[in-house]
Amino acid sequence: MRKLLVIVGILLVVLGAVSAAELYLPQVQQYVESARQQIAPEPQQKIKVVTEESVTVDTVKKVGPSVVTVVEEAAPQAQQQSPFSFGPFSIFGIPGQDQTPQQPQAQSIGSGFIISADGLIITNKHVVSDTQATYQVVTANDKKYKVDKIYRDPLNDIAIIKINPSDNPSETLKPIPMGDSSKLEVGQYVIAIGTALGQFRNTVTTGVISGLGRGITAGSPYAGSVEQLSNVIQTDAAINPGNSGGPLLNSSGQVIGINTAVSQSGQNIGFAIPINTIKASIDSFNKTGQFNRPYLGVAYKMISQDLAVLNNLPQGAYVEQIVSGSPAEKAGIQQGDIIIKIDGKRVSGSSQLSQFIAAKKVGDTITVTIYRDGKTSDLKATLETSTG
Repeated sequence: MRKLLVIVGILLVVLGAVSAAELYLPQVQQYVESARQQIAPEPQQKIKVVTEESVTVDTVKKVGPSVVTVVEEAAPQAQQQSPFSFGPFSIFGIPGQDQTPQQPQAQSIGSGFIISADGLIITNKHVVSDTQATYQVVTANDKKYKVDKIYRDPLNDIAIIKINPSDNPSETLKPIPMGDSSKLEVGQYVIAIGTALGQFRNTVTTGVISGLGRGITAGSPYAGSVEQLSNVIQTDAAINPGNSGGPLLNSSGQVIGINTAVSQSGQNIGFAIPINTIKASIDSFNKTGQFNRPYLGVAYKMISQDLAVLNNLPQGAYVEQIVSGSPAEKAGIQQGDIIIKIDGKRVSGSSQLSQFIAAKKVGDTITVTIYRDGKTSDLKATLETSTG
């Protein structure tokens, strides 16, 4: 009897286990399948090896069509008779027959890049500095456009060119993507594109950012066009005459600066205006159709620390001239005053007056601390617009 009870008990346990297994089997199978999927290798994905070479190639393909050449068209002129003419009749003492008027000759002088599909192009102001000349734009596809209008920034070496896309209906103007120059770092990889030496279109050079916040003098004193530029980007990417106005790009193909100058006394030293400066100019232009800049209205000369000590004067901006009707005149600033502070910030050799004014907006009221006749005083000036 005892054996029978044991056998029945064993059968009940087995039957209970089988019933439990049948009850939880779907859950067990689901758990096993989930675990199998987690440990199973994922399908292989295509991996792209990024190198400096591939970055450059991809960037040029992406941005190259947005880079243009800016061309100045010279006016037709009669050829001058040379005293040593070798015309077909000169051997008989008859002047050479070479005084026929020449056709206008085009000369490639700079670069630029497209910023809107409706025909706005950025370049350097010194590239289109001749207000009497006519200009044309040549795209990477060798399409030519007449320049309808040029807007020149009065404070920066920047100009906006307007062309008409309908000049070449078969071509679509491709705007260049813009980056953020406030996030640049020294050592960052950069690419420059432009018309090197005025004839080699879409020349590509590479390098790194060598320095930030540099101050330079751009232009030629012999041409009467010189500008003091502050907070520019220094790069060792080769920038040659003709590259002016072209883009300086990061590895993502975004323009971070506009190539504007090259050092004549050193090698591998080029400079570019930060794109954020250009963005501010573009925003101003888009809102008003012109470049609106804050304007104080003084001509000044900086007093260095050494000169200040020698003459027992404070360091600052010595006012040489006041523009009639300007905010400076309205505020009571006079010729001979020394501006020593703007809104409590000292004006010195490294922080010049123009930098303080450029950082403000039209309509801002600033506090100008001046030194006059041995005394300092605060004057209020409301900045007005200077247009170009």
